Amino acid sequence: MAQTRVGSVATLWRYPVKSMLGEELESSEITSHGLVGDRAYALWDVASGRVASAKNPKKWAQLLDFQAAFVETPQSTTPLPAVQMVLPDGTSVTSETEAVEDMLSQSLGRSVQLLSSAPEKASLDQYWPEVEGTVHQDAVTELVLPTGTFFDSCPIHLVTTSTLSSLQALYPDGQFEPCRFRPNILIEPTESDAGFVEDAWVGGLLAIGDQVRLQIDTACPRCVVTTLAQQGLPQDLDILRTTIQHHTMIAGIRASVVQGGIIHRHDPIWLES
Repeated sequence: MAQTRVGSVATLWRYPVKSMLGEELESSEITSHGLVGDRAYALWDVASGRVASAKNPKKWAQLLDFQAAFVETPQSTTPLPAVQMVLPDGTSVTSETEAVEDMLSQSLGRSVQLLSSAPEKASLDQYWPEVEGTVHQDAVTELVLPTGTFFDSCPIHLVTTSTLSSLQALYPDGQFEPCRFRPNILIEPTESDAGFVEDAWVGGLLAIGDQVRLQIDTACPRCVVTTLAQQGLPQDLDILRTTIQHHTMIAGIRASVVQGGIIHRHDPIWLES
């Protein structure tokens, strides 16, 4: 099988609680479910019977003001450790805190439960802003999650630094920081001016380091989450508008796991064909 070196791992992210800010990693174990511990938890909106997600910012934009991290490194061979959540007011709680759901509900102003497994046919609300080129306009639709998971789609999301740089060049006043796009793996291409290079990888196989192999399933269409205020970044609808106008809403790729293992920051990445 022919291999072409296409880049290296710039950094890794895990998001222990869906739609909360996550943790940047030096390395991670990967299984068929993605990075171990990624989207292990989610909040359940008691009123709607849906998973809480910043994809519906009219209800849940505040989730991006919460920070989540495991109290110790999770491993696939042992039960997940507790996750620590820092609330917007600076209060810190863990998934093992007796009153954790009451504290989360009070902070969000909505009754929520903290789930560690996805209910059958779990779904979330997705808001479509009034941006030309979106399928819907100022509307909320239902997104059904893959069975048994809190993922929107595939278990791993990747984007290249060159894609973010290309979008930045198209809209210089915007701030196309990786956190807006919430990748698990940020890739530094072998060529810095490679443009939207990962588009051509769809359908191929990425080999990362000595062990991990990922099947690139689809390109990744963007949503309103990229436009929301977070980590000192302002709300900016033109982030999404630029992605739609200049690259058909696509920024990044989505992948499933063919072979698990350990990946590290700076690991080389090859495209196999």
